[in-house]
Amino acid sequence: MLHCLRTVARTIVYSGIILATGLNAALAADPTGDWKVADGVANIRVAQCNGNIWGVVAWEKMPGGKDKNNPDASKQSRPTLAMPILIDMKKKSGVDAWEGEVYNAKDGQSYSATIKPVGTDQLEIQGCVLGFLCGGETWTRVGPPIPLSPTNSMAKGAPKGASGAAPKTAAPAAPPKTTGAVNPAPAPKAAPGQKQAAAQPGDIGDICLLPDIARFAH
Repeated sequence: MLHCLRTVARTIVYSGIILATGLNAALAADPTGDWKVADGVANIRVAQCNGNIWGVVAWEKMPGGKDKNNPDASKQSRPTLAMPILIDMKKKSGVDAWEGEVYNAKDGQSYSATIKPVGTDQLEIQGCVLGFLCGGETWTRVGPPIPLSPTNSMAKGAPKGASGAAPKTAAPAAPPKTTGAVNPAPAPKAAPGQKQAAAQPGDIGDICLLPDIARFAH
């Protein structure tokens, strides 16, 4: 009897270890959430929009930025807040990495890029120009992973329901409550004698609904 109890206890412990390891591995491979860039000037909200990964500016240390370095003159006055940074990144086969484009507002250029979660709290960004002059940086997690937006589960090309029929797309009476939004990280406290930045606008919410992303993801 005692031997049986020990066997059961050992099985429970091993099962717990395996379950915890699996959960940690799943979390480690999740690039979604809010991430602070290496120099701390912005947070990027990353979410899955119709199967691919997108990231936009969700918080700025200095509010009111404009995309003034964009070579497209019509975009030079657009706010950098809610501006796409990680663009239509697709999962690489066999590895926990996604590749697509990254937009650098500092020079107004887009680069081929790869993102890869490192543990649960870091995201590596690697970008290259024409296959060379590669560089990168590491972002730090400041917000939890973001569940798939129910709005985008109904997007064109989304998986069908268990019955095999496509879900109904009739417009609801009110905008659907999405899960692609998390509370933004609070602005860092100003050091003594340092002027505090102005308050940010309201939370940008589900990034998959932003016009610059919705027109590609739906």
